[in-house]
Parts: sequence; C-alpha cells; structure tokens
Amino acid sequence: MGKTNTTEDNDIFTTGYDKAIELLHQCSMEDGFLASPTDNANYRRVWSRDGAIIGMAALLTDDEELITSTRQTLKTLIKYQGPHGEIPSNVDTISDRISYGGMAGRVDANLWFIIACGEYWLATGDGDFLEEAIPALEKVRFLLGAWEFNNRGLLYIPETGDWADEYIHSGYVLFDQLLYLQALRTLCMVRKELHDSEDHNLREKTTRLKHLIRANYWFINSGQVPDDVYHEILYKKGRKAATKCARHYWVPFFSPHGYGYRFDAFANILSSLLDVADDERRQAVEKYIRDEIMTDGEQLMPAFTPVIKPVDKDWDDLHMTFSYTFKNKPYEYHNGGLWPMISGFYVADLAKQGKEEAARRHLRKIHQANAMEMDGEPWSFPEYVHGRELTPQGVHHQGWSAAGAVIGTKTLEGQPFFRIDGNDEENTSL
Repeated sequence: MGKTNTTEDNDIFTTGYDKAIELLHQCSMEDGFLASPTDNANYRRVWSRDGAIIGMAALLTDDEELITSTRQTLKTLIKYQGPHGEIPSNVDTISDRISYGGMAGRVDANLWFIIACGEYWLATGDGDFLEEAIPALEKVRFLLGAWEFNNRGLLYIPETGDWADEYIHSGYVLFDQLLYLQALRTLCMVRKELHDSEDHNLREKTTRLKHLIRANYWFINSGQVPDDVYHEILYKKGRKAATKCARHYWVPFFSPHGYGYRFDAFANILSSLLDVADDERRQAVEKYIRDEIMTDGEQLMPAFTPVIKPVDKDWDDLHMTFSYTFKNKPYEYHNGGLWPMISGFYVADLAKQGKEEAARRHLRKIHQANAMEMDGEPWSFPEYVHGRELTPQGVHHQGWSAAGAVIGTKTLEGQPFFRIDGNDEENTSL
C-alpha cells in the first residue's frame, strides 16, 4: 500500500472504480444486493445494512441495473418485515430463512432501511415505491419509539445490537443515535411529501435528538453541565474520566455503568457528514485522526481504537463476545482492523468539506486495499485489512468494500452521499 507515481495513480483510480462497479453487479440478484457473491452462505443473503450502503452507493451512479437492485433490496426487506415492524438483519430468499439478529436484534438494520428508502425515493422520484413503503416505514417508526424505552429521545442499543456485533459497547451508542437522527430527518421529508405540510411534532423530536447528541457525546474539560444532559451525575463522572477524549473526539456510548472512551471512527465520521459537528468539533476530530491514528497520513480508517489487547481490562469481555469464532484479535476485525467501507464515508466527508487532496489520498488507499490478493486472486475486495500487518482479512469480494470505492469516487466528483441534510434544524426552536 505504498506510494505510486502519477500514471499508476491514475490507473488505480480508473481500474478501482471499474472493478468496484463490476463487483456490485456480481452482488446484484433478483431479490436485491447480496453482501458478497462468495460461497460463504452467511454473506450470500440480502442484508439490510450492507444492502442499504451498497444501494446508496449505487444511487450515485447512472447504472440502471444497480439502481433497480437498490429498489429490490428494499422491497425484499419490506416483504420479510417482522410482526412488530422489525426489519430483518438478513434474508435468504431461496430458503425463506430470516434473521432479525443473533443474541440480540440489530437496531441499525431498521435505521439504515429508513434512510435508504428516503434516499432511493429522492434519487429516482419513484412515487409507487414510496407509496408501497409507507406502511413499513410507519411500523419501523413506532418500533424505534418503543426502543427508546424511557421516551427520552435516545435509542437503547443492546450489546451486539448494531454493525459492531462482536465488539463491546452497548447502551446509548452514538453511532446508532446518528443514524436515528438521519432516519427521523428522512421521515420528516416523507411525511411532508405525503401531507404537503410539516409534521411539527416529528420535526421537534428530530431537532431535540440533535441537541441530545451534542450535549451528551462531546466533553469539554470543565464548565456548566449542558441543559440536555441525559443523566447529570453520570455525565459529571464521565467527564471527569474523559481526560484523553475531551475536546478531541465524540465518545462512543454511555450506559447505566458509565461512559466508553475508545475512538469510534464510523460515528465520528457520521457526526461530521450528518452536520451534527460544528467547525470547531470537526477540526478537533481531524486533528486527532491526523495526530493519533493516521500518523503517516497513509492509512485506511480503523473501526475502533485504541486496540484492546490481552493485558487490557476489557479483553476478557471482548474475548467472550462472538457468534461462532473469535475474530477480534488485536488489529483485526472491529478491534483495530482497517475498513475500506468506513474509509469511503471518510472520503465523502472530506469531499464535503472541500478537502479534495486529502480525500483523493484516502480514496487511493481504498483502491489499493481492494486490489489486494486473496487466495491467489487480485482485486479481492477484502472485508478489512490487518491494522499492523496490512494484509487482507475477513470475507473477500465484500460488496460494501466496493461501495466504499464508489462512494469515495462519486462524492469527490461533487455528489452528496446523503441528499437529506439538517441545515434547517439550527433555526428550529424546541
């Protein structure tokens, strides 16, 4: 993954995008996008979060077949929606086997579904699809409200309840609150389209959630307790212990047991991309990434850092958190593994901020990672890259690794990844 000359650089940008589109076509089936076309049965399914991210990448292209597959993915998820409104984590449409999660349900499946439905409708103007999706969207909306449990605005996420399903965080997880915010924005847009007027209660809920995120997940070293703090005593204790992250990055979660302090890359990227972060907080996170994570300026984005090692107090809990086999050895999988998919979102955010040179540099790294050889085959599109050895790891031909390349390419060309933004929320009173 070293530096290249200009000719090689241009070649890898062109080839990387073409290879990514080729893989997305291989993932495209009659019922929607598979997570991967490999022989791994668990990945040869229509997954909600993978399908949403792949589908939203497809919406950035002019490829009608891929755009149609986005529609089919969402229709499949609607077809297999659970009795309480829950969107499947994944579906094997051949055997009709449905999973709503493992040891716990997957909250983010429902959030990505709402977001992708709105993005598909905005990109295509497909009113027939929107009309068909409305009952499913309303069921999910009701279910998400129930998952607040205490009706105070934040979703409670069980351990293994989102994409980091073998990592140790739970409670009020920032990543999911950010997706919830975007899902609520999407529902605001949909309801306004249907009724030709604003749903003021829903808009107020959306605006309040943005305030809750800003108040509870960003620590300063001292000062008054923000008005929207979820639990004042917990907040004060958490802030006192947040010596490494205060003023540097968004904390990943809090629960009745306290706060977590590791750097959640996906959440910190989304906080900027979804316009929750202001310029001061954006700059602080960028400085932390530059000084502490990408010290050589040449790296993919890790899932979570610092890495948990056998000597750390969290190791025993991490070592027990897996479905089939333990994946989270140091610098692997969520435990410091480097992800082309997450890096695609990072490129999108850099592009949105006008940082084209940095965005292009990180997009090159995505292509170089996707080009790595696995099982004697180049352009393996690995799930992730080992954080220390820089070797391809996980399942190969991963659809959302290809999506990361497409997202990075198209956002650098000026296309917004999220068509729904929160720019009007600043002037909305609570």
